[in-house]
Amino acid sequence: MQQNKYDKEPLTAVEAQRLAQEIAFGPIVFQVSRLMLKFGIFQLLADERKGMTQEEISKACGLSSYGAQVLLEASLTIGTVLLREGRYCLAKAGWFLLNDKMVRVNMDFNHDVNYQGMFHLEEAITNGRPEGLKVFGEWSTIYEGLSSLPSQVQKSWFGFDHYYSDCSFDEALAIVFARHPKTLLDVGGNTGRWATKCVSYDDTVEVTIMDLPQQLEMMRQQTKELPGATRIHGHGANLLDPEVPFPTGFDAIWMSQFLDCFSEEEVTSILTRAARSMSRESRLYIMETFWNRQKFDTAAYCLTQISLYFTAMANGNSKMYHSDDMQRCIEAAGLEIEEIHDHLGMGHSIVQCRLK
Repeated sequence: MQQNKYDKEPLTAVEAQRLAQEIAFGPIVFQVSRLMLKFGIFQLLADERKGMTQEEISKACGLSSYGAQVLLEASLTIGTVLLREGRYCLAKAGWFLLNDKMVRVNMDFNHDVNYQGMFHLEEAITNGRPEGLKVFGEWSTIYEGLSSLPSQVQKSWFGFDHYYSDCSFDEALAIVFARHPKTLLDVGGNTGRWATKCVSYDDTVEVTIMDLPQQLEMMRQQTKELPGATRIHGHGANLLDPEVPFPTGFDAIWMSQFLDCFSEEEVTSILTRAARSMSRESRLYIMETFWNRQKFDTAAYCLTQISLYFTAMANGNSKMYHSDDMQRCIEAAGLEIEEIHDHLGMGHSIVQCRLK
């Protein structure tokens, strides 16, 4: 996409007025659409191509006539259903809500992880702290409390994280292993999904996951029965501590959807310490979804909204980055960009770096 797309007004006055009202009623629109999914109304309409009356929908879903009516009338004006000769039918937007996995992952993430905490977004922006996180517990970042979050919140958090990273892994493996690394440091490896992919892809590589100790315990539980688990190791560290060094001797250092969890100052600190651990032959691979390098406008829209999750819930100071901002951090750390691989999976880029 072209960044200068945003320098011209794309809407008519009527369209802009409609958008303003959609924003004003956004929380209601979201919850109505979520319940249309949860109660199975969208699925009913997808299965019944001729449409259904309000009363038929009410009986099929076990809702009162009133409950079905308010949801259907709201959905009609939202644009997710149509009304033809007294029968409701599924509109295109309703079809995407029902069938687009990315939409479902995003809705679950926003409802379970973000929704309550977003009430504290103003405080988060003012204070520079994830003030919304207190709806779940008293932690300074969500990562410290990840293993203690309610099970449904964990499910939606990991579902979101894995959906966006896993679909890029196969292409990423070919890029990283083109240089035949024998040792790989997976920084912020969470539950070890990338590490297990690596030991499956290459039967000699040794992978070390560098993460918080509590995350490493979750990783060990997830990977202990998997093939190649003996070649997956842990290195506990708090990467926010600028005095914590990186372990040395790795051919490749991998950071997937990791640096977006930190402020620019913290990113530069982490990359500087990574650079100190590297040799001339080492390579650092950064996989991120840069909002300015997306093929489609909708992807850029989603990514810039996700930035506010980091503001309110995760840490209070990070975001989904513009690639120019990341490049500035890379160069300040004593590294240079060797190559950028774009449009992997769900819009990821891999920035391949070496020592200057």
